[in-house]
Amino acid sequence: MRSNLFAPENQEQESAQPGLRLQNSKMLKIELNGECMARQGAMVAYQGQVQFEAKGSGGLGKFLKQKFTGEGVPLMKVSGRGDVFLADAAADVHLIDLEGPQDALSINGANVLAFEPSLSYDIHMVQGAGVASGAGMFNCVFTGRGRLAITCKGTPVVLDVDQPTYADPQATVAWSAGLQVGVHRADSFGLGTLMGRTTGEAFTLGFSGRGFVIVQPSEEAPPGAVGGHGGGQQQEGGVLGGLFS
Repeated sequence: MRSNLFAPENQEQESAQPGLRLQNSKMLKIELNGECMARQGAMVAYQGQVQFEAKGSGGLGKFLKQKFTGEGVPLMKVSGRGDVFLADAAADVHLIDLEGPQDALSINGANVLAFEPSLSYDIHMVQGAGVASGAGMFNCVFTGRGRLAITCKGTPVVLDVDQPTYADPQATVAWSAGLQVGVHRADSFGLGTLMGRTTGEAFTLGFSGRGFVIVQPSEEAPPGAVGGHGGGQQQEGGVLGGLFS
């Protein structure tokens, strides 16, 4: 049989070391020898002796936070020995290695695909967020030492916060957790209304301090919208926590 489909770049990527790695730009491969945490519904294929166990929001404390905030992690524990392939609606996959407490990263739940169990996470409220804003004001902060995989819709931009920086909360993927973050009404920057018209940008996230912000060229569906990630399941919660429901 002959086809360009069988080109070397489409063959399974092998490695001698277990862990998370890229199969290609849109697919994650976990060379499993133990366990890993992954987004429910993200598995597209696996080989070997592998078990999948739903973990809900990741523990009682996170379950209660999820019920209060509308945010949470629909996690599954992947355990055993074999190869597991994960993807999310053909979004681009990127790997991030956290190397200790100083590398704490705040991530939009809708963009988390998988992470090693050596990492810890918690749901945090964005500073200055008001309940009336409806902008999805909770994010998940990862700490520890280990690797995680995130997704981006399109090629992201990583902004160095060397001056006051603002981003649409629906397009913000992640930021270094040491930044000071606030929620601002867009009309305070002249973006709200003009002669009875709206720009559609009701709120922005403001960042200051030293660090970075990752922004994707696509906006997540606002709260209550039908659609989203993970096997066509409906998104719940705020735009900063679509995964964690």
